[in-house]
Amino acid sequence: MGLLRLILNIIWLFVAGLWLAIGYAIAGIICCILIITIPFGVASFRMAAYALWPFGRDLVRRHDAGTASTVGNVIWIIVAGWWLTIGHITTAAALAITIIGIPMAWASIKMIPMALAPFGNEVVPSGSHRSTWGI
Repeated sequence: MGLLRLILNIIWLFVAGLWLAIGYAIAGIICCILIITIPFGVASFRMAAYALWPFGRDLVRRHDAGTASTVGNVIWIIVAGWWLTIGHITTAAALAITIIGIPMAWASIKMIPMALAPFGNEVVPSGSHRSTWGI
């Protein structure tokens, strides 16, 4: 299973992961330059790391996430979340055209909850004992 994940991650890196990660990293840099949006920049860097190497990792909801993360997520959805989600859906549709691209399309779909609501979520290794979003 580990070899399969490695192969899928390498293919993902060249097909979509590198470009998604660069986009998230640029958004993170811009958010960190504008001092008040540093939390959004940190979230962008977390999403960039997840976009680089998604196979073998899962997105889980943090149980200690509170009101601040909800407010941040609402602002994020209005400013960037919908656009990122549309990008992930478009990427998934393009990748799903071929049989080899179907797992890559699934990885893009798997990133949608984090693209919509990055605050109060974290990425953990697959198989950990924390409950996932179910995706």
